[in-house]
Amino acid sequence: MPENSPDNTALNGLILAGGRATRMGGIDKGLIPFAGNCLIEHAIARLRPQVARIFISANRNIEHYVRYGLPVLEDRFGHFAGPLAGLLRALEQADGMPVLVVPCDAPLFPTQLAARLREAYIEGATSAVIPHDGSRLQTLFGLYSPTVLSSLTDYLESGQRKVETWVNTLQPVIVDFSNESEVFMNINTETDLQTAQSLLETRRINL
Repeated sequence: MPENSPDNTALNGLILAGGRATRMGGIDKGLIPFAGNCLIEHAIARLRPQVARIFISANRNIEHYVRYGLPVLEDRFGHFAGPLAGLLRALEQADGMPVLVVPCDAPLFPTQLAARLREAYIEGATSAVIPHDGSRLQTLFGLYSPTVLSSLTDYLESGQRKVETWVNTLQPVIVDFSNESEVFMNINTETDLQTAQSLLETRRINL
């Protein structure tokens, strides 16, 4: 198999469910009901066919998340240290495989996300592959090489947390997803929940 040919069986998946969700009153967003299931369940179902194994990054309600039979990783830079702290824990467990990150609050993310990012990934040469929705980079849906572990460790140990700042140091490969930008929407408010429901109906997106 050529080095840059798609092979989703050689990918880790990481679902970020470790945030504070301050814009939704501090509720654990992974447990929010949506279209018959909670958001973490949609994320698992959507990611499972795309990767070899899945990690969940969580910092509360651990007893709930472990019920899904997946490894649950807690931040080691203190609770609620941001999404990069969750990525760090997954990279530590990567076993030489890239890590595909998705947030738990984006239940409509592309079913071909892994395949398309993997096409642009060259083993030993690519640090990160990031989708672009036509307006901005979607760094929380990125594919990250295990080789970035030391860089991320140094970044977090320096006290920095901003995702985009660190990602830009990696000179990431960009993949255009502007033809389906809506599916990257995050649910941060009750209005977002309604918008996502409308997208299910108007775009006939399958869950």
